[in-house]
Amino acid sequence: MSLTENFPRVELSHRPTPLERLQNVGAEFDTHVWIKRDDCTGLALGGNKSRQLEFYIGQALEQGADTLLTTGAVQSNHVRMTVAAARKVGLEVEVQLEHRVERDQPEYHQSGNPYLVKLMGAKIHYYPEGEDEEGADLALERRAAELAAEGRKAYVIPLSNAHTPYGALGYVDGAEELAAQLQELDIEPARFIVPSGSASTHTGFLLGVRASGCKTPVHGVCVRRDAVSQKQRVATKLRAVIDVIGCNIEIGDDEILCDDSMLAPGYGLPNEATVAAIKYLARREGILLDPTYSGKTFAVLLAMLQQGRFGKNDHVVFLHTGGTVSLFAYPELVDGA
Repeated sequence: MSLTENFPRVELSHRPTPLERLQNVGAEFDTHVWIKRDDCTGLALGGNKSRQLEFYIGQALEQGADTLLTTGAVQSNHVRMTVAAARKVGLEVEVQLEHRVERDQPEYHQSGNPYLVKLMGAKIHYYPEGEDEEGADLALERRAAELAAEGRKAYVIPLSNAHTPYGALGYVDGAEELAAQLQELDIEPARFIVPSGSASTHTGFLLGVRASGCKTPVHGVCVRRDAVSQKQRVATKLRAVIDVIGCNIEIGDDEILCDDSMLAPGYGLPNEATVAAIKYLARREGILLDPTYSGKTFAVLLAMLQQGRFGKNDHVVFLHTGGTVSLFAYPELVDGA
């Protein structure tokens, strides 16, 4: 019995997503490296957000909403996939783009995710701050009130930690799916490597892994805030998800692992090691990573491999959360390649 089966949900993802061995990477470092391909979930070029949106939109439809509202950075994968999900289930959609990343390049503002948001016809609003989650959520609530005055019913998908993170249920389910794949292969990993941004993926994944009886460490890679702040965020979300599910699983603070070694210079700004990791996996395996989430996460894994952290009998699993659409917003990655 899945922990998520009693929650309203719509089908948006191609599931199960593949679990693939990175043969060339593993051979180079004399270990076993696996990749969970959640860049292949299918909705509008894929990514982890479709698993999360299944539960938010399930609620929206149950409540009779006719419009979705959400917020995110200019190159937000969540925003792009929310628009796609709305179109798939026949809802109107309005999105709010936040000024979160200091980039003046026209490609950042015109290609990748914002290009697709415009292509799918979402109404776009702009929010001038990038580090004001509560303010961004309040702006959505004000817009929802305006729509209510027009006789419409909006469902807000919020950003801040002040709300129950129903999206995390998608990765409780996703971790259960991965655990079944690993069990079929008779593999007990030494470590899972996952991105940790809004923390819904990290939180749900950790809970789902433990619910499946697996004690493997879940290594969260910080992409937006420092490790201390991120650990607090995951802990808060974890308590909220456990409460909403009503389960009695106990996860200690020492099990919440947050690594900010690749965070600098900040959210959406790749460092030299991240650029190298993106090029490395593209050229070794033909797999594309993004500069904000999966690139920084794989950069941490690559550093571990280079440091000899895993033995020849070890298995390590990297969760690829997608986001490769945003590669087109960073043309400098291949300047002089």
